[in-house]
Amino acid sequence: MSEIILPIVGLLIVLTPLVFVHELGHYWVARKNGVRVEVFSVGFGKEIFGWTDRVGTRWKFSLIPLGGYVKMFGQSDIGSEVDESALSFEEQRVSFSHKKLSQRAAIVAAGPLANIIFAILILAISFATIGQSFTPAKITGIVPGSVADKSGFKENDLFVEVAGSKVSRFEEVAQLVQLHPGIPIKISIEREGAILEIPITPSVVIASDGLGDEIKIGRIGVRGTAREFIKHGPIEALWQSLRATAHLSTVMITGVAQIISGERSAKQLGGPIRIAQISGKAAESGIASLIFIAALLSVNLGLINLLPIPLLDGGHLLFYAYEFVFRAPPHPKVVDVGLKIGLALVISLMLFATYNDLEGIYNNLVNDLFDK
Repeated sequence: MSEIILPIVGLLIVLTPLVFVHELGHYWVARKNGVRVEVFSVGFGKEIFGWTDRVGTRWKFSLIPLGGYVKMFGQSDIGSEVDESALSFEEQRVSFSHKKLSQRAAIVAAGPLANIIFAILILAISFATIGQSFTPAKITGIVPGSVADKSGFKENDLFVEVAGSKVSRFEEVAQLVQLHPGIPIKISIEREGAILEIPITPSVVIASDGLGDEIKIGRIGVRGTAREFIKHGPIEALWQSLRATAHLSTVMITGVAQIISGERSAKQLGGPIRIAQISGKAAESGIASLIFIAALLSVNLGLINLLPIPLLDGGHLLFYAYEFVFRAPPHPKVVDVGLKIGLALVISLMLFATYNDLEGIYNNLVNDLFDK
């Protein structure tokens, strides 16, 4: 029973705050710009419980906890016609659709940005209180006959840059190398005070993702020192959290780009079930792992919502960019078609990710059956 309950609890512990933070970003900037917010909902569907505050916003928790929304007065489909005569002057003053373009864009962008800022803050707090997992980006061992061995790497070489990204921790090196199985990259190292650039193609290794699925990752055959937790002061903790968030963003963007280009299998896309499994495992591993997973998912949520797909925040911003350039919103029919395409893309992605999740569970059950 705990194998079922723990992932669900882990999912709710991780996902609910991320959704709340995302919608809070929209809400806060909307209120700062004088927009009346009618509903702030964590979850979809029937309301479980809630309350109405003194400015008329209904705060509620709904039955389906996988998401949420903020409903603003005067909010309509992007680019649709607004009948200004239907609203009084006072209503126009607090209507989302009657705000300036810059204000509407700021309100829409605030949700994804809130998720990224949230990731920075929780990592900074974690690094200052629990400590940051740290392994210097120095080679302490080389696997004989490995790609690194054949390419001329030596012990005590210090990694400086991997595949165009600067690194200072061995964990960053490993993550970037894993993203390039069989793909040529360049690695810069520091050796005896000199910077050397070495072209290398990580070998392809079939590994488990920890959830029963097999994935292709890159390896070059080097080892780092043992992991440590180092506590930082407030300023250093904030700086390290900024670096970690930037690195997580780079890894995610690279991974998505590789899936789109076909360099990486789309089977690695996961949905709610996989998120629940990962969250459950992180909860078992301790608070530091759970915080890291929360930060990772928060960054992912922010960046995914910035994709220029109609229906997502990035799609709204795309329409606003059109309005800025051409001094008029897109034609309502164009917006309508775009929203329908966006809806189809989002639903298809969700169904595909859920299929991957269910296929992984099925494969695990079959493997367990034959193992027995």
